[in-house]
Amino acid sequence: MMKTLSTLSIALLLASSVAHAQAPAPAAAPGPGDDLVKQGQQKVREGQHEEALALYRKALEAAPESFAANMQAGVVLDLLGQYGDARRHFEKAIAVAPTPQNRVAASRAMAMSYAFERNCAGAATYEAPLHEQYLKAGDFFMAGEIANELARVCLESGDLEAAEKWYRTGYDVGPREPNIKPERKDLWDFRWEHAQARLAARRGNAAEAKTHVEAARAILNKGTNAEQAQFLPYLVGYVAFYGGDYRGAVAELQKGNLNDPFILALIAQAYEKLGDQAKATEFYKKALASNAHNPTGAYARPLAASKLGG
Repeated sequence: MMKTLSTLSIALLLASSVAHAQAPAPAAAPGPGDDLVKQGQQKVREGQHEEALALYRKALEAAPESFAANMQAGVVLDLLGQYGDARRHFEKAIAVAPTPQNRVAASRAMAMSYAFERNCAGAATYEAPLHEQYLKAGDFFMAGEIANELARVCLESGDLEAAEKWYRTGYDVGPREPNIKPERKDLWDFRWEHAQARLAARRGNAAEAKTHVEAARAILNKGTNAEQAQFLPYLVGYVAFYGGDYRGAVAELQKGNLNDPFILALIAQAYEKLGDQAKATEFYKKALASNAHNPTGAYARPLAASKLGG
């Protein structure tokens, strides 16, 4: 039988283990093209997309298997409206992803590339499997997050049936999180009412939409998810817009997050409906200035570009 370790021996082993755990991991050596990728990201922040793309291409000449360079090239190509080229880079990024998390990020980026073209089915090709992966792993929160993200892509792509299916899936799955806290359950309830209100508005069911708006408001009034308050004016404005109340839409949407390109694009459309082309152009330009590579940017940027003649 193995002899019992002395108290001193155990203490020394623990000390050694803690010291080892706290020792900083050696920094990874910079890869070929890493500096070019960083320069490209700065160019994107400055709105210089062509210049950024040129830097990413140089990085890929130096390191064709670079995950970061392929991801960033894909993003900027989507921002430039070159979706087919963007997807070739995202496909490469998926193939060379160094970690499962990187692979998930690349798959979601690929889905967003389809969202830029309002292609719900294309986005689902990449996000539906991710949803299943999280579900099988028992990560119900992330399974719900992916379902909701896909639902929003489908909604703004005009596929209301698919959007409802995925929003319902998100609501069915998210609250299955083990030992879920009341505030988290409230979050999922709020999201579900928010989604139902927008779906009803898009279907022309104004009364139903308002019922869900009030249900969402009541959940917020519980005070358990104060950070979600910013999404209520967006919801009220969205319902107003699709109900034909364009002045009301502008008034409510301007209470929301004016860094959100989707809200900016919706305000622009409302001004357009009101016949105020100067204000519409102002807000389309603001939306076009966003570099967001997510459902909000995927909806707003192509619309703003088309409205501004480019």
